[in-house]
Amino acid sequence: MYYALIMLSVAMLGGCFALNDVYRKRRSSNLLSSMESSCIGAVAGLIVLFIINGIKFEFTPFTLIMSFFVAINGIAFTYLSFKALETTNLSIYSLFSMLGGMILPFAQGIVFYGEEITLAKIVCVVFIVASLALTVKIGDGKKGYIYYIGIFVLNGMSGVLSKLFNEMPFEKTSAAAYSMYGAAWTIVISGLLWIILAKRGRYQMPKYTVGIGMIAAAKGSINRVANFILVLALAHVDASVQYPMVTGGVMIMSTLVCFFGEKKPSKRELLSVALAFVGLLLLFAIPI
Repeated sequence: MYYALIMLSVAMLGGCFALNDVYRKRRSSNLLSSMESSCIGAVAGLIVLFIINGIKFEFTPFTLIMSFFVAINGIAFTYLSFKALETTNLSIYSLFSMLGGMILPFAQGIVFYGEEITLAKIVCVVFIVASLALTVKIGDGKKGYIYYIGIFVLNGMSGVLSKLFNEMPFEKTSAAAYSMYGAAWTIVISGLLWIILAKRGRYQMPKYTVGIGMIAAAKGSINRVANFILVLALAHVDASVQYPMVTGGVMIMSTLVCFFGEKKPSKRELLSVALAFVGLLLLFAIPI
């Protein structure tokens, strides 16, 4: 059941990946745009999470503190994602984002929580790293290394914080309430920054439309629900299994989405996805 939930989350995150780039292209890559995106997306996400969790109040100090750090991490990741996509192509961005999202939680689970190192896990990670490396084009990534490093760390920290929330021995709320607190913190922090930056009038922005707002709301609500599912599943699935699944799965979904766009996947990209798919199969096929 929980593996099926992880794959559902993967499909949702693949859609968010595409919507994020669409939003950036229609608005801009500056700080104001990223705060706007974070705030609108968090409002939509909070509404959906209220529907999922119902109208009930849950609170613990630990949840409040952890959700604050999750919000800061998410806001920073959104901004650095916009800046990175402004200076490089999607292949470099994907490489650093997905490697961080896989390697940091993978290492955390094994080093700090005693998750078993198996041949299946090692082979899966090797295949996915190889598949990610194939997406990089020669000559890419000469600028903006600070953004790439930031994306690597922040996307990885999303999984690390989720694992900490599940494992630390403090009283905590449900996964849904935890996700709701994260959305609420994001609304407060990014909303305040959005207002302050807008009043200063330093950024030239395209005219805002209902369509742009719907994109922000869609990607925000889908992302919140997808991450809620991952937090829920993490209580039952090792991080060293879950995050290679997420990384490989998002790669496959992103490539499938490309078939419906103007730019079709290249042979190199298809080979990359094939390697990721084989890696995921071996994760479950190898008995040790």
